[in-house]
Amino acid sequence: MGKLMVVTGANSGMGLASTIALAKQGADVVMVCRNERRGQEALAEAVRQSGSDRIQLMLCDLGRLDSIREFAKAFRERYSKLDVLLNNAGVVMLKRQETADGFEMDMGVNHLGHFLLTNLLLEPLLAAKQGRVVTVASGAYKAGKIHFDDPFLTRGFNPAKAYGQSKLANILFTKELASRVAGTSVTANCLHPGAVGTQIGVNRDTGFGKTVLAMLKPFFLTPEKGAETAVYLASDPEAGRFSGQYFYKKKPQPLAAKAENMEDAKRLWAWSCRQVGIEDEPVGGNERRTR
Repeated sequence: MGKLMVVTGANSGMGLASTIALAKQGADVVMVCRNERRGQEALAEAVRQSGSDRIQLMLCDLGRLDSIREFAKAFRERYSKLDVLLNNAGVVMLKRQETADGFEMDMGVNHLGHFLLTNLLLEPLLAAKQGRVVTVASGAYKAGKIHFDDPFLTRGFNPAKAYGQSKLANILFTKELASRVAGTSVTANCLHPGAVGTQIGVNRDTGFGKTVLAMLKPFFLTPEKGAETAVYLASDPEAGRFSGQYFYKKKPQPLAAKAENMEDAKRLWAWSCRQVGIEDEPVGGNERRTR
């Protein structure tokens, strides 16, 4: 068995490209997808392009806490260790919507969904020779702010505000996670993939956004190019010496001061624990309990 890697949002775009690239390297990849039909189609495509039969599909909706818990339980019953968790899935909402648990969708899926998933998979990550958590953030964090007084943007929602907040949350999460796993075998890093032409922001029901995407496509990176840094952080031996860093084009990058604010990172972590219903416990202790 090769290294075991979990990729969220693996049915298209960078998630699919990352799955194919990692499978080509000999990894065992679990594709985490929300939709069974699209997941099966993506699985067939990943197997075809990679030539690997060591890829499987598991379903999980990052917009539902119960679905995340069910996935984590099923995964841990099947596997005792996890080498890489690639938190790739992401949404951009053009209009304010809420998850099944009442979270604003960008914050709910991009941050809180991955926050819970990572915490529930920490035990198998710690059991690996070197567990890695890789989170796809974005340079859009620069326009973001954590609205601690109204994190779900019930007042004054706009797409850039919501997405920027969720991507800043991805970085602060990575910083705090890296601090918490310091001294263990686990590392945590995040990345900006560049401007990638994916279906993010496209309404699957109405097709809204497709025309804009088609117009801008010549200026976008392909999903394969966009996935290169994520694949590097997931698999390259050199990347194993980094933790708590933000990467672009396979290189650590400086961050704006707000993304280095460890007080905000700790505050966001504690708030996130309350939202998803887990205890704020030290890493490496007892199994994380749910309330």
